[in-house]
This record gives sequence, C-alpha cells and structure tokens, in this order.
Amino acid sequence: MEYLYIVIVLALAFDFINGFHDAANSIATVVSTKVLTPFQAVLWAAMFNVLAFWLFELKVADTVAKIVKPEFVTLTVVFSGLVAAILWNLTTWWLGIPSSSSHTLMGGFAGAGIASAGGFSGVAFDKILPAMGFIVLAPLIGMIMAIIINIVTTNICRRVNPSKVDHIFRKLQLLSSAAYSLGHGGNDAQKVMGIIAAALVAQGIIGDVKHIPYWVPIACYTAIGMGTLFGGWRIVKTMGQKITKLKPFEGFCAETAGAITLFGTGSLGIPVSTTHTITGSIMGAGAVKRLSAVHWGVTINLVWAWILTIPVTAIISAAIFYLIELFV
Repeated sequence: MEYLYIVIVLALAFDFINGFHDAANSIATVVSTKVLTPFQAVLWAAMFNVLAFWLFELKVADTVAKIVKPEFVTLTVVFSGLVAAILWNLTTWWLGIPSSSSHTLMGGFAGAGIASAGGFSGVAFDKILPAMGFIVLAPLIGMIMAIIINIVTTNICRRVNPSKVDHIFRKLQLLSSAAYSLGHGGNDAQKVMGIIAAALVAQGIIGDVKHIPYWVPIACYTAIGMGTLFGGWRIVKTMGQKITKLKPFEGFCAETAGAITLFGTGSLGIPVSTTHTITGSIMGAGAVKRLSAVHWGVTINLVWAWILTIPVTAIISAAIFYLIELFV
C-alpha cells in the first residue's frame, strides 16, 4: 500500500510540474495581450479548468488509463512512466520549449508497459495511435480554425474604429480564454486522473475509470493550478511573444480556435496536446497578418520537441523499469 501512496504522490508531483510547464498555455495569450495580470489569469483559468470536470465525461482519462493493457499494468510500470515524464518535462521547461505533457506522460506509460510485457503487445495501439496522429492534426486544425475565425471577424469589424475593436476584444478575450480553459480542463487535466485510475485498478481498489473517487480530480486540479502559479512564465513568454506578437483580437481568435479543437477532440476521448493546439492556433492568428509575422524558426524547434517526446520518454521509462526490476 505504501508503494501506491508513493505513486499517487509522484503523479500529483507530475501534475504540479505540468502546471508550470504546460498549463501556462491556458493563460499565455490572455497574459501576453495584457487583458489580465498573471495572477488574475491563473485564477480565471483554474476556475474553468475545474468546471470542466462536471461538463466533460472522463473519456480522455479512460483513454490514458488504457494505453497499457490491464494485464501488464503494475505500480512499477506507472512509477517508471511518471519518473520519465517528470525528467522530460523539467528538461523542456528549463529550455523554454512548450512540449506536450500529455504525450510525455503517454510515452512514459507506454514505454514502461512495453518493458513489462517484453514487447509491443503490452500497448493498446487503438488508444495511442490516434493521439500520435493528432501530433500533426491538432496544431493544423487549430491553425486552420484560427485563420477562418480571424478572416470572418476581420470582415465583421472592418468598418469599426481600431481602438474600439481593441476595447471590444479585450472583453471578448475573457470569454475565449474561459472557453479554452474549459477545453484544457476537459482534455489535458484528465491525463493524470487516468494514470492514478490505472494504479487504483491495478491494485483492485476500483474496477474502472468511471468509479474514480472524487478526491482524485480535486487533488489533480489543485496540483496543476498551484504549478501554474509557481512557474509557467518561461513557456508563457515563448507562446505569447516568441511565436508572434499578439493583440487582443489575435488572442481571441487563437483561443477560440483552440477551444473548438479541444472540445471536439475531448468529446471523442482523444488526449491531444493542448500545447500543440494553442501553438497552431497562435501561428494561424499571426499568419493572417502576414507570413513573416510568425517566427518560423522558433516553431521548427517546437516541432522537433513534439516529434521526440513520445519515443524519448518511452525509452527513458523502459530503462527505469528494467533498473527497478534488476535491483528491487
């Protein structure tokens, strides 16, 4: 039982690190456009992240929990995956690269599952392959949606005074930020719930993710909110300033596009990366002005991080699993 407690604490530690690494995406645009102060933005995002628990079914959590086939899930598998995910998240956070915490956790869990099974038979490919496909599709959909919303909104506002447009979209960005945070909560905040659920199922404490006790989401949302408050600003700077310069109008378009994408994938139970989604949305919002408005060199570095995340964390977690089995 002590091992289970250690795994749960480690999962919440990952969630905290996820907060200052990844949940910053939920507030990057609204902070960069100075619509809200960082502290106001954290509280605003946290409130709607938590509200998502009652609005979204736990489909994403269910998908994450079943990436490794149940017969190969042990506490050591979960532990190894979490340690690998934490190491990769801390590395990319230190470098200011907004890689996906969702894919970090999935890669770590899958790698340990492969090690446990002695081969790829331990992984449920019907769960992980759609998520891997959305490494490309999520930012692409976000970008296309942002371009469409930007063009439509620009035509609606073409006769309105620019200063009035700025004033209007400062108000509207509160709504778009809230919508994006709901999508973030319904998608990204569920992944650690899924990992804890997998550990509880492995110990026979619950039978399925649907029976997850209420303390799990409460603990997860608290951890991710505290993490955002304590250190997400490296990623905020990359997302809100280095990719393209954002005004409230572009911020609204990016957040709305991201929210639509996350609502769609969340309803399908696909654990997409909110990092990838909002990055693509920001690129789309900036590209409408002119292609040179987007710093494409920065985005290329981000894409490499996205591609490497799952295989690197899978290798690290498999190595950790073998070391634990060898010495314990």
